[in-house]
Amino acid sequence: MARSRFIRRSWLAVLPLLLAGCGVPSKMQNANGVRLYQQAFYQGAAQRFQQAIHSDQTNANAYYNLAATYHQLGKLNGRDEDFAQAESYYNLCLDRAPNHTPCHRALAVLLIDDGRDDAAFRLMEGWTARSPWLADPKIELARLHDEFGEREAAQQYLTEAVALEPANARALAALGRIREELGDRTQALADYQRSLYHNRFQPEVAARVATLQAALGPAPLVTPGAVGTRTVDGGNATQRLR
Repeated sequence: MARSRFIRRSWLAVLPLLLAGCGVPSKMQNANGVRLYQQAFYQGAAQRFQQAIHSDQTNANAYYNLAATYHQLGKLNGRDEDFAQAESYYNLCLDRAPNHTPCHRALAVLLIDDGRDDAAFRLMEGWTARSPWLADPKIELARLHDEFGEREAAQQYLTEAVALEPANARALAALGRIREELGDRTQALADYQRSLYHNRFQPEVAARVATLQAALGPAPLVTPGAVGTRTVDGGNATQRLR
């Protein structure tokens, strides 16, 4: 299905890299790669991530970091071979960690940037179908629909995510934003408040609560048992590194 390229790029611009690893040598090499990446020494970072993979071929985060490094090199230098390397390593990451959220997101970014929008949707839809018990696939698929202006579909996937994980602050905040954009400010306020209840360190969400409360008046306090939906955040480049 052809889609309008509405893309707002709110989630496509920032891809987090990861520090975690398993074996000590692999973890240290991965951490050294992260430090080099932060200093924009991308070739050196790629070498460290390759060493981390050599030390532990199960280290999905090292594959992801290496892929994201090639992805960054491709954007900087415009080399197709770098993008091809990035795609290959993203897929190797997913072979080792099928529910790796940042890797799914980053690979979707690469596919969209390459004009393969339908492949990005198939990627996320396949993940959702394979892991129906997880909220993250539904959140990421919702975000992808939202990027293309398909807010009703985004809302549906987010309500499903909240049904699976009622305390998921990321899903609640995203659902609140979608509902606010669709004009349902009362329900959006309730979603934002529940999101803040579960994670108070969200200044942008707190700002939306203040704005909506000023417009609508005070709402009842949110309790852990409040559901607040009519039908029914892991890990992780300027690519910012964690």
